[in-house]
Amino acid sequence: MIYLDNAATTYPKPKCVFKSVKKSMSRFGANPGRSGYKMAVKTGEAIYSSREALRSFFNAKSVENVVFAQNCTLALNICIKGLSENGGNFVCSSLEHNAVIRPLEKLKNEGVCDYKIAGIDINSDDKTVENFDRLIDEKTCAVVISAASNVFGFLLPIKRISQICKKYGVPLIVDAAQAAGIIPLDVRELGIDYLCVAVHKGLYAPVGVGALIINSDKNFDTIIEGGTGSNSLSALQPDFLPDRFESGTMNTSGIIAVAPAVNEINKIGMGNIYSHEYSLLKLLEENLREMKNVILYTSFCDSQRLAPVLSFNIKGVQSELVALSLAEKDICVRAGYHCAFIAHKSFNTLEGGTVRISPSIFTKKGDIYFTLNCIYKLQNK
Repeated sequence: MIYLDNAATTYPKPKCVFKSVKKSMSRFGANPGRSGYKMAVKTGEAIYSSREALRSFFNAKSVENVVFAQNCTLALNICIKGLSENGGNFVCSSLEHNAVIRPLEKLKNEGVCDYKIAGIDINSDDKTVENFDRLIDEKTCAVVISAASNVFGFLLPIKRISQICKKYGVPLIVDAAQAAGIIPLDVRELGIDYLCVAVHKGLYAPVGVGALIINSDKNFDTIIEGGTGSNSLSALQPDFLPDRFESGTMNTSGIIAVAPAVNEINKIGMGNIYSHEYSLLKLLEENLREMKNVILYTSFCDSQRLAPVLSFNIKGVQSELVALSLAEKDICVRAGYHCAFIAHKSFNTLEGGTVRISPSIFTKKGDIYFTLNCIYKLQNK
């Protein structure tokens, strides 16, 4: 099998992640933070290690500022709905995932607050920043952006958008699902107030775990309340981190595996991972451009403003049919709309979406050549 759907979730996982999950099932089976017996304490310590790994990786102020969630989508919902204000508005980009658009649309339909979409100019960061600057006003609750598009790979100018947010005193929420583990995301250096992370993608950790890295002292409302193992005599949700946003029993084994996954990324080197994946997609693009019936939307040959994600189409063939044909050759890619319809609207690909290829550190050149050969045959039919 040639797995090229790493933008959805990375596969395979590093061996250290497998070992960690197996170990946690036998040695860390207790509920962390709820009891004082040895296994519960050890489980809590293992959870702490993963918090510290993420704190260091994203340069958060303290381990308490690392909140674990079910996934990146929940982390985004916590921020968006928690920061919403009656009569206010949000500003997002024209490349957002439905994990951002749908919470915003729900708030709009409920009459709570509206949202505005800032166009991303793929040729000019200056124009992109101007588009955000023009839409932010005194009623803006927060700006929400993807660090990288999950469809077309474009990297947004986070620091420059952050500077605009700071000028207006508006929080910045960043969806790092497609960028964490691929590009550096120092929340303090970039001025990110809330970083939402899908650890099962570029961080190579298990599914079922997300993280919210908080770089702000602003205390906002919760959307989920329940048992936290703290302040149990009070009917009110705790007002301190991370307990305020962590109700109920967590995915202990998945969270514990985050620490070895992050350590593995640090060992390999994020720059090495990015360079490897980028070089594979540059090779892919160079060859796809020579195929007369292939349509490309980005250029890895001309730009360094891209995450390692490539979308393409074959003229006259639905993207799902292309993906199905590749699947018959045991090549795993994603086709359709990738849960990001406004990104497709921006690139005029709403009619049938795109075929998306996303490699990982484990992808080999031979995998790309075999895939190219299969695509060549398809586009020549």
